[in-house]
Amino acid sequence: MKNILKVVFVIIGTTIGAGFASGKEIYLFFNSYGPKGILGILLSCILTGLIVYKLFAIIQDRNVKTYDDFLNLISKKQKVNHFVNCIINIFLLVSFFIMVAGFSAYLTQEFGIHNFFGSIIICILCYIIFMNNMNGIVKANAILIPVLICGILMIGVRNIDIFQQINEKMVCYNHTNWIVSSVLYSSYNSILLIPMLITLNKYVKNKKQAAMIALVTALLLILLALIISGLLLMVDLDINTLEIPMLYVASLLGNFFRYFYGFIILFSIFTTAISAGYSFLENTTKNRRIYRAMAILICICGIPISSLGFSNLVNLLYPIFGYLGIVQLFMIFTQKA
Repeated sequence: MKNILKVVFVIIGTTIGAGFASGKEIYLFFNSYGPKGILGILLSCILTGLIVYKLFAIIQDRNVKTYDDFLNLISKKQKVNHFVNCIINIFLLVSFFIMVAGFSAYLTQEFGIHNFFGSIIICILCYIIFMNNMNGIVKANAILIPVLICGILMIGVRNIDIFQQINEKMVCYNHTNWIVSSVLYSSYNSILLIPMLITLNKYVKNKKQAAMIALVTALLLILLALIISGLLLMVDLDINTLEIPMLYVASLLGNFFRYFYGFIILFSIFTTAISAGYSFLENTTKNRRIYRAMAILICICGIPISSLGFSNLVNLLYPIFGYLGIVQLFMIFTQKA
């Protein structure tokens, strides 16, 4: 059970990034569709659970060791594999840089720390964990993710009455297909998940454990997404003008919740940064020396990019990568395992 929880925490840490915990993703992909967004949350989280199980089944049955092995398995066309690999590596690298920028921007906004120093802090922390490989990421998530989950649950329980009005207060602003939006949310998250799950396979002994991991992951994601969805109904401003909507919600509850949830946001950014950065390094390096050099390079490059935010990434790039991810999901679910 211990290993199951470790894997679940890494998956949750990879999925619940700054966009999720800030409320930006939940609003864009679900709340903007009104009450149908609740169905979207259920569909998307269940699909994510199925993706997790299917991937572990394929990895174990076909003895997949690397992401290249995985790509060669789902497609025999080298040009297609090369294109998919390039797109995914770009996504991972951009995600890492945006998380660095989001971390430093938060420290600047809340504590007046210059973004240069904020980016140095997160880059140093990321580099330390990169040097510990997957063990470092598992250990970090084993500490950070339970805190993150408890924090969201605490604020949700504190405002449990908001869920009694969820159907009345949810207004549909987006009239496109909510089902497509739900699938896109799962598909772009799978881009980060697939390289991570391949590395995590050593913690999963059999398909029974894989099924348990998938179930717990799906249930936790549903619970957390529903809580944030309900809390977003407290926003009495144009939510599109808010960089971190959930931070605004927390501030309505007092300074304690504001700063407490602020640290949750930092944890979310940090776990996404290490997941994206580690996956990028694993995909693009072939030996320890190159791995170390590339880790130093991306951490250094993240510092001057600290003036960027992550809002545009969530609103524009994530849906685009979501469409690209659908192609990969189709290849995964057509595989026998």
